[in-house]
Amino acid sequence: MWRHASKPRPGWREKVVEQGLVFPMTDMPDGSERPYWNESAWYEVTMDEVLHLERVTEELYAMCRHAAEVMATGDRFSDAQLGLAPGTLPLVQQSLKREDLSMYARFDLAWNGADPKMLEINGDTPTGLVESAVIQWNWLEDVFPDADQWNSVHDRLVQWWARQLAAGRFPGKEAHFFNSAAETSGEEEMTVAYLRDTAAQAGLATYGHQIEDVGWDSAQRAFVDWGNRPIRTAFKLYPWEDMLDEEFGRLILAGTERQPVQWIEPVWKTMLSTKAILPVLWELYPDHPNLLPAYFGHPGDLTEWVAKPLHGREGSNIIIHTDDTDHTQAGPYDMSTMVYQAWHPLPSYEGNQAVLGSWIVDGAAAGMMVRESDGPITDYYARFVPHAIGTSPRPDAETVQRWLAE
Repeated sequence: MWRHASKPRPGWREKVVEQGLVFPMTDMPDGSERPYWNESAWYEVTMDEVLHLERVTEELYAMCRHAAEVMATGDRFSDAQLGLAPGTLPLVQQSLKREDLSMYARFDLAWNGADPKMLEINGDTPTGLVESAVIQWNWLEDVFPDADQWNSVHDRLVQWWARQLAAGRFPGKEAHFFNSAAETSGEEEMTVAYLRDTAAQAGLATYGHQIEDVGWDSAQRAFVDWGNRPIRTAFKLYPWEDMLDEEFGRLILAGTERQPVQWIEPVWKTMLSTKAILPVLWELYPDHPNLLPAYFGHPGDLTEWVAKPLHGREGSNIIIHTDDTDHTQAGPYDMSTMVYQAWHPLPSYEGNQAVLGSWIVDGAAAGMMVRESDGPITDYYARFVPHAIGTSPRPDAETVQRWLAE
């Protein structure tokens, strides 16, 4: 993988906002702002590298699904150990047994051109979707109109909704879409609006509002929206570990609903949104070339390590311990139980430390994103940088459709 300097397009900020990226800039602590969407550079990958990353991504996802089953069905963890509401693990077991619908997930990988190393998986509430699926593709069409990109995210999302709709998986051929009013940057609302659009393109009737406005109709024993319409299928960008710990979630845990809502992502994804999956993966697949040694609650035999809270996001509350450095990142998450993972520095391109995000849609590898940071932790101030495949011309529309069908 190579990083190249690039001249931003004239009016790039207005372009990306018009295409749906509501926060093209990041507010810095000193009151200034700098681009979150950074097209002053781009990353080049080869087709051979893409094929390798696809294989790794799909293998890792199958391994994570196996680890989720082990975590939920054994006596390895209690709800309390995982920081989950009482009764969550039995709910997860039922969800896995039903094979509840799952649409997407994102891996964070450290990759320097050799075997990528899994840093974590974002299985419940992954973001970065609009930038990956839409914004960087439109950048490619403007800057490199004849080039290709590892990016079938949008097509696969629409295809997923259409396939499930044709199979009769959506009662009333409709779905609700919820984001939280507590998230004020616009990122969650933007992501939910985009996913709602992909469902509408597939032919579903869609309804959207904030999850705090969801109501409960005791006569129907059903969750309802602001128009008192029963909610039957719902996509929510709201963490299960928070939802089940609220009055809203206690109704779910108690089995109070007459006909339970079909939630996307499903409750079994709680196993893929906790860092506790990392030591389980290492135990199930020791010395796997794409995993890093990891331990629950202690560093084990690691001499250099990164400690992560079970449910941390955007680099918050991470501790790095190396022979040269001890660093703790501030944040709001509970640090009473930490997962320890072997220290594996990110590749640095002229001081830009890059983490690769690898998307899964319906179990298939679907594309990549690159985020850069100035330090070793990919945090709120990270920048999104587009990419292109440098050795392959763009396939024609007929070839793309054939690949998707295969």
